[in-house]
This record gives sequence, C-alpha cells and structure tokens, in this order.
Amino acid sequence: MIHPRPVEPDAHPYLRAATAGVRHHARALNRTEPPDRGHLDTLHAHLTELHRLLDQLAEVARPPHPAAGRHLASAHTRLWQATTEIHAAFHLLPGNAAQADPETGACHPERLPEGPPVLTICQRHLAAGHSIRRKTTPTDLRPHTTACVR
Repeated sequence: MIHPRPVEPDAHPYLRAATAGVRHHARALNRTEPPDRGHLDTLHAHLTELHRLLDQLAEVARPPHPAAGRHLASAHTRLWQATTEIHAAFHLLPGNAAQADPETGACHPERLPEGPPVLTICQRHLAAGHSIRRKTTPTDLRPHTTACVR
C-alpha cells in the first residue's frame, strides 16, 4: 500500500505572495504610460525589504557555507545599486522640482521634503544606506559593469 506523502506547509508564504504580486503587476503594467512617483516609491520599499532579507541570508549562510555567503553578499550589493537607481529615478519624475537636482536626480536632505512619498522614500533610502555602508567598501558600491565580448 502506498501512503500519500504528507503535504508540507509552505515555508515562505509571504515571500511567494510578494513574488506573485510583483509578477502580476509586471504583466498588468500599462506600457504606454511612464511610471509615477507612487509606483517607484512602492518598488523602492519592496527592494529595500529584499535588501534586508539578502543581508540576513548572507549572514546566516556565511559561517557554514562561505562561498554561498559571498554570493549572497554580492547579490546584496547589486540589489543596493538597483535600489539607488530607483531612488534617483523617483527624484527625476515630475512633481519634485524643488527637492532634487534636475541634472543628477540627487537627493538634497538639507532641504525640507515636500512630504510623502518624498519624505518616506528618502528616509528609507538613508536608513538602508547606513546599513550597507557598514558592511561594504566604496569599491564594492561602484556600479557593476560587465563587458560583452562578441
């Protein structure tokens, strides 16, 4: 008699739900309209949380599996670079002329933010930036480029 295998509970239900949500949003996105600032704020929040998760995974994996920990740490750094680009794009979209430098999209924390979502995205980005700077070097944070050889 063959016994059915017991159904194992989903170990990562919230992560799976977040992935499904991102996948659904990517399919439903209207490709004719540019993203709005709220969209980029939400995406930045998602990437920041993924950044925190990768940091924790790298710390746990590193002692027993150093090579895997290094790869996760590298992914952590690359995700930070993507998060920084989303933050810069947010500041370049209309509606924030006084807060960002139109040439670079740089955030100016010395100026008073105009309120949400500018206040929240800048505070979130600043907090995440402190975290990554404690664990990486400026060389690690340089943009990652690969040369395509044909």
